[in-house]
Amino acid sequence: FLLKKADMANKVTDMSKIRKALKMHHAGKSKLFISSYLSLSRNTVKKYISLFLVSGLSIENIGEKTDSELEALFSHHSDESIPPKLQKLQEYFPKMERELKKVGVTIHHQWEKYIAENPDGFQISQFRLHYKIWAKRANPVMHMEHKSGDKMYVDYAGKTLFISEKESGEQQEVQFFVAILGASQYTYAEASLSQKKQDFVQSIENALHYFGGVPAAIVPDNLKSAVIKSSRFEPTINETLADFAEHYDTTILPTRAYKPRDKALVEGAVKILYTRIYANLKDNTFFSLSELNHQIWELLSTHNKRKLTARPYSRADLFLEDEKQALLALPQNRFEIKYQSFATVMQNGHVQLSEDKNYYSVPYHYIKKKTKLLYTQNTVEIYHKYNRIALHKRNFKPYIYTTIQSHLASSHQFVAEWNAARFIDWANKIDPVVGSYILQIIESRNHPEQAYKSCLGILNFEKKVGKERLIRACKRGLEYEIYGFKNIQKILENNLDSMNFDEPEPLQELPIHGNIRGKNYFN
Repeated sequence: FLLKKADMANKVTDMSKIRKALKMHHAGKSKLFISSYLSLSRNTVKKYISLFLVSGLSIENIGEKTDSELEALFSHHSDESIPPKLQKLQEYFPKMERELKKVGVTIHHQWEKYIAENPDGFQISQFRLHYKIWAKRANPVMHMEHKSGDKMYVDYAGKTLFISEKESGEQQEVQFFVAILGASQYTYAEASLSQKKQDFVQSIENALHYFGGVPAAIVPDNLKSAVIKSSRFEPTINETLADFAEHYDTTILPTRAYKPRDKALVEGAVKILYTRIYANLKDNTFFSLSELNHQIWELLSTHNKRKLTARPYSRADLFLEDEKQALLALPQNRFEIKYQSFATVMQNGHVQLSEDKNYYSVPYHYIKKKTKLLYTQNTVEIYHKYNRIALHKRNFKPYIYTTIQSHLASSHQFVAEWNAARFIDWANKIDPVVGSYILQIIESRNHPEQAYKSCLGILNFEKKVGKERLIRACKRGLEYEIYGFKNIQKILENNLDSMNFDEPEPLQELPIHGNIRGKNYFN
């Protein structure tokens, strides 16, 4: 779940990227390296590092802050000006550039002149770095130096494979995914159903588990499954892939648009796999994706163990000896793709997950607030203004309420705790007669919940008329087999509970009347 902040250039800066930039700066990485590594403009990197230094906070303090707190911290500072010390250095560079063209003049000589004029100026390493940044020309041709554990390149092959339906023989097109580690050229490949976001992320995750570790950066092409919007400095990564990178503690570093040199390594691997894997599969028939992948992985193992041209070692040798130990450890759990929806908290303190048509509780003081739901196959997270306010286990049954009691207001908590056993126990504490009457009410309804309000009303009569009258009223209701709140209410209002029905009524003499036959008539 990403917090974003608009900078002065109206571009969107991802706070999680800024957090990584500050950690890398604290670890001693240069601003130029951070800029290139995280695909941030140099001014953006410089800006947030300056704000971090001005804040006086430690890197541990930054790690403890949420994205919203980090955004609030940096939003109070908007000074984009270059520090005077750096500005003075940059004013020195034009003259220095001309001097460097002279025979025998070196950067170190120029730094000695600079430091003599500015005793509190930058030391030689920072001096060289700032000059390199200043002197860098547009559209340079970069020699790609691949470091162990640094980058993993991923792409799809242009040619597709097929799986067939057993009965009909109908063929289904499947994609051919390739991942390669930069330093060792150790390669992973698999067939997937599509290039859609879910399949793309799943294939990358399978590659990481095949390699047994995580590189510092993953370099995809600018395909729609990875990049929502291309940009020279800050391409917008789709949220699912950004969450994936956060889970595996790595960075997504898309290739630059229209820059084929950036992905030459993986495209070269694809070409090799065309001859070593694709050519061996295209004439075979496969009836499932797993069957096809099993064959791909057998050919892939042979490919990785094959000696490199004019070298006495293979990709597998380089990987095991040099690169594997440089990879970061895999997290304990696999990544779960998160989906999102939005909902307003209802008056009953619940939000609806529209996909499943069911409801989840949030703390009652968020009633009528707008929330964001992030959900996976197992969990539902509910956010309000970047803060998570509830976490539930996902329930796929429609029209079900999933409720945490502490989320409800005190009055709602009381209602939520209603159940048949509670009312029966309450009634039995008054008297077994009352307990029997309450049990009869509950059993007389089609669903126990229909009786709860009646039970509550009857039991509350104890406070109004006293325990003894309530017991007698319930006894009278049991005798006449009339069960309900209104029945007890009428008994109490008409004082029928006070009448003694146990005494026999006196026999009444029949009146003398001409139409009444006597006993002698029947003789």
